[in-house]
Amino acid sequence: MTPILLAGPASEPLSVDDVRAWLKLETRDEDALLSAMIKAARSAVEQATRRALILQSWRLRLPRWPQEGEVRLPISPILAIDAVRRFDAAGNAVLVDLGAFNWSGSHLSLRRDSGVQGSLCFAVEIDVKAGYGANASDVPEALRQGMRMLIAHWYAHRFEGLHEASVTHFPAGIAGLIMPYRQMRLR
Repeated sequence: MTPILLAGPASEPLSVDDVRAWLKLETRDEDALLSAMIKAARSAVEQATRRALILQSWRLRLPRWPQEGEVRLPISPILAIDAVRRFDAAGNAVLVDLGAFNWSGSHLSLRRDSGVQGSLCFAVEIDVKAGYGANASDVPEALRQGMRMLIAHWYAHRFEGLHEASVTHFPAGIAGLIMPYRQMRLR
């Protein structure tokens, strides 16, 4: 399944003012840097947890609907299923009635009585809205605190350059805050 970001977050889980206060900065001289760090920290936390923090729109592409009739959506938390499209042999998209599916958390399953199983033998696209909500206050505080700490770490060590450990691992205190939210994948 290939996830494609259609519309990123309209806001961030932290404001520049919030981060400036956390870092105890009195001037606005580095607001552009802080803004970039907020976006980077959100992205890092999203990648580590496999969760969208703020409301985003995604398209998920499958080569065909699974025979077992259920798709585990790779993004969470899912707020809404916006559309499901199937493609015919000629590559034409056809909307599938959302009533043909049962949706439970991160699973979308085809209802056995839907009558559309055979029509899903070619490519399928699923459009979803994911995230904890549209507002910063919707994001769990532990994830927001992990972002603050990560930004503070980056801010304090910004002149030291990057090395492999700093890119692939979070400092222990930060990992302890965000890892309980990690969505595990079993293959």
